[in-house]
Amino acid sequence: MKAAISNNVNYKKQFSVVFIKFAVCFLLMGFAYRLFLSSFVQFSTVEVSDTAFVSNKTSSDLTMDRSTSQNGKCDLFKGDWVQDPTGPFYTNHTCYSIEAHQNCMRNGRPDTGYLYWRWKPKDCEIPKFNPKKFVHMMRGKSLAFVGDSIMRNHVQSLLCILSQVYSIKFVGQSCFISWCCISQLIILGLALEMAYLLILALTALKSNVTLSYTNIVTEYSWRNKVMRSTMTSNTKAEDAQLHLDKLDDVWTRQFDNFDYVVIAGGKWYLKSAIYYENNKIVGCHNCPGKNITEVGFEYAYRKALNSTLKYITRSKHKAYTFFRTATPDHFENGEWNTGGYCNRTDPFKEGEIDIRDIDEVMRKIELEEFERALRIGSEVGLRIRLFDTTFLSLLRPDGHPGVYRQFQPFAGDSRHSKIQNDCLHWCLPGPIDSWNDLMMEILVSS
Repeated sequence: MKAAISNNVNYKKQFSVVFIKFAVCFLLMGFAYRLFLSSFVQFSTVEVSDTAFVSNKTSSDLTMDRSTSQNGKCDLFKGDWVQDPTGPFYTNHTCYSIEAHQNCMRNGRPDTGYLYWRWKPKDCEIPKFNPKKFVHMMRGKSLAFVGDSIMRNHVQSLLCILSQVYSIKFVGQSCFISWCCISQLIILGLALEMAYLLILALTALKSNVTLSYTNIVTEYSWRNKVMRSTMTSNTKAEDAQLHLDKLDDVWTRQFDNFDYVVIAGGKWYLKSAIYYENNKIVGCHNCPGKNITEVGFEYAYRKALNSTLKYITRSKHKAYTFFRTATPDHFENGEWNTGGYCNRTDPFKEGEIDIRDIDEVMRKIELEEFERALRIGSEVGLRIRLFDTTFLSLLRPDGHPGVYRQFQPFAGDSRHSKIQNDCLHWCLPGPIDSWNDLMMEILVSS
């Protein structure tokens, strides 16, 4: 009987403790909710919001590091690669958004020297990319990337860096791929922490940074996974159709939602293609035997960039625009389909390599079209910046996957087969990570 009474008393005590905890928790949650509503503007400001949802952030973390210049001026894109003993921000073990073909470490690349370099402009020092500061600046903003597979390479680099501090949530749509990064919340098991976690969750949801990516600038019939296609699986490559005056609405219909956009052309324009304007054939590139005027890829590249930049400058919506220049490849003794390879393990120094004629032609077109857009942009209130990655990329022949675009290329039966090299895209981690340092420096200084 005494045991039963004792058990009943203990049960009542436990119930009372649980009830008191629940009551206190409920009161704190109510207080937190009221505090959140009364301080809504505060939580919407940068400092309070970031301090709330990144619990280990200090005031010094919020200080925007600026490039230190010797003479007050600095061209971020003129410089050299210098050794960096700190190494990459992430590895293939800590990032899960690396494309298999660019996952050089996982695929067995034996050397690691290419990981220990950073880009240093001649006249200033720039800090490394800081994920917390990036999200701090970009809270509630959208950043879109419009381009080819090199642009995807860049997006994945940025995601890898952000994922070391934030969880990355995929919110993909059918064609227009997007990611959303929010603060990673550590949920404690104590009931009294629930009120605080409520603030964290609400603040984090208001602190989203949306990163979006879509392929190609104009309507490519050969990219039928993303673009409107008139091709079938039996269509030959040389019959690819490129409509130079039709921008892909996969990105244009989303354009008004972009606060920042990174846009670029690329090597796709070197492919064989038939060119259309107003739905009529105006010429072609590399199309022997078709009785079509050969106008060359230069014609198409200029038209495509002109149409794209004209759309951006004429739009009522003025997104902050980065126009990225094309990146040279480093195939030696052949091209990607003729046995070309890239097996260097160190960067070039300035003067040790010259830009190829074809890359120089593309760059000339890019700079001319950018200058045209810059003049128009200055008249209509558009901020457009040149993101000139050509020269710094030219100096990094060691940063490509090469044969390590595939897993363990020399293992088993693979060692006897012909191995294709990738000397265009970049290993992750790798040199392309420095692009984020530069992009953040431009955002901070603007």
